[in-house]
Amino acid sequence: MKPRTQQYQNRVELLQGTLDMLILQTLQWGPQHGYGIVQALRLNSGDVLQVETGSLYPALHRLERQGWVRSEWKQTESKQRARYYRITASGKKQLVSEASRWDQMVEAIGAVMRGGPKKGEA
Repeated sequence: MKPRTQQYQNRVELLQGTLDMLILQTLQWGPQHGYGIVQALRLNSGDVLQVETGSLYPALHRLERQGWVRSEWKQTESKQRARYYRITASGKKQLVSEASRWDQMVEAIGAVMRGGPKKGEA
């Protein structure tokens, strides 16, 4: 069994990785400021995913450090200054990789929830 701190770390990495993937996917649709990303996630998830700014901005900064997003200051439609984020070519490659891992994870979890391998398997 894994030590409690490693279990927690794995959980944090899974949650961060999922949020990172969702942000990158949102930015695939076009450059967006933080509030726009939150709204896109909320609307496209049927109000299920509600990302707090305390999670969003550290994730955006992490993605920027990795070179997966770039940002620049622009004026919003309401004439306010906001930082707009866009996905980079490297971010697009990362999104493909993350989406593939996500699909594998969903399939594995689905198999467990359906009762594991079918008779004659494994």
